[in-house]
Amino acid sequence: MLTLDKITSQQAIDLEDKHGAHNYHPLPVVLSKGEGVHVWDVEGKKYYDFLSAYSAVNQGHCHPKIVNAMSRQAETLTLTSRAFHNDMLGRFEKYITDFFQFDKVLPMNTGAEAVETAIKIARKWAYEVKGVEETEAQIIVANNNFHGRTTTVISFSNDENARKNFGPFTPGFIKIPYDDIQALEKAITSSKNIAGFLIEPIQGEAGVYTPADDYMSKAKELCNKHNVLFMADEIQTGIARTGSLLAVCGNCNCENHCERQSTYSRPDILILGKALSGGAYPVSAVLADNHIMNVIKPGQHGSTFGGNPVAAAVGMAALEVIKEEKLAQNSRKMGVLFRSELNKYIENSTIVKLVRGRGLLNAIVINDSQDSSTAWDICMALRDNGLLAKPTHGNIIRFAPPLVMNKEQLLDCVSIITKTLKQFEK
Repeated sequence: MLTLDKITSQQAIDLEDKHGAHNYHPLPVVLSKGEGVHVWDVEGKKYYDFLSAYSAVNQGHCHPKIVNAMSRQAETLTLTSRAFHNDMLGRFEKYITDFFQFDKVLPMNTGAEAVETAIKIARKWAYEVKGVEETEAQIIVANNNFHGRTTTVISFSNDENARKNFGPFTPGFIKIPYDDIQALEKAITSSKNIAGFLIEPIQGEAGVYTPADDYMSKAKELCNKHNVLFMADEIQTGIARTGSLLAVCGNCNCENHCERQSTYSRPDILILGKALSGGAYPVSAVLADNHIMNVIKPGQHGSTFGGNPVAAAVGMAALEVIKEEKLAQNSRKMGVLFRSELNKYIENSTIVKLVRGRGLLNAIVINDSQDSSTAWDICMALRDNGLLAKPTHGNIIRFAPPLVMNKEQLLDCVSIITKTLKQFEK
């Protein structure tokens, strides 16, 4: 079968099933086109995308500015490796560090790579700056976290499906309950070897679990007090998804850049990915100030593709779109509308317990057990009605449309969701 031959949805699914590793369980829909908030399957049916590739497509599918930047650079120079300089990397590094107000950036490709990079930086900082004895550094993490699926990351995961038969695991991590300041303080003060606290400002994969409004600021204060690095994994929550540039800003109403970062909950290490590419090309980054980032010396960390010219061009364009189109502000406004409209339905619903989230990262909790198929069945019905979403943790459905969504489109989507839910009311 030639790559340009017409293919049916079932043929595409069968090819994946036969020739691909079965490491995902996708909703049975085969997409071939995307534009803005919409995607189309190979038969031409149009859908609202309410997952945004796990928040990688915040700027909307195939945003022309991002695609043009990628195309222009791809025609000129795609890769040099870091054996040589290229004329795009320095521009990107200046742009992103100015944008997020950090001294330095270490560019990588995927979110999991960025998390691994942050862990290495934190450990090296602990040994060379804080004075922790080598190999004794510990990093505090939260229960029900999701930071990727590398061997190191699953070492501190609660997801037994991701862990079983993949050991032995990497030591050096302390797990505590999420959104529990007392537990964090106890963990930090229990050992002189704590290098950092790695946290998602909102736990997306866990079901869009949103902590108390002051959790991030209090966690940052504790880290500052005890010389522990506050490490924010904003791969899914960052870059305007939750209604502010970074989710660590909580319910801050600052426009684009958060003027309160330095005194509020500015991370010591900021981890970005997904929407840093606008969904066009793998781009991730770890940002920190000089006193942290300067522990990394030549040959100690890297990636052949990290910081390549195409990624640099795409990353700058993706961030420009966020700023120029005021997507943080739109996410905030549309998120308030979305939760308000769904709450009207939930008041009289027996199938939905609640809606929660911030900005346009939201979830509904289905009134059924985690091992039931109800949430999956609802997502199948949503697909049939023209909207694509996916369950997480069994009985939770995450809703995360592109941030370019307007009011008319959002209300249309609310109508589809409520109409679908009515099919499942008891």
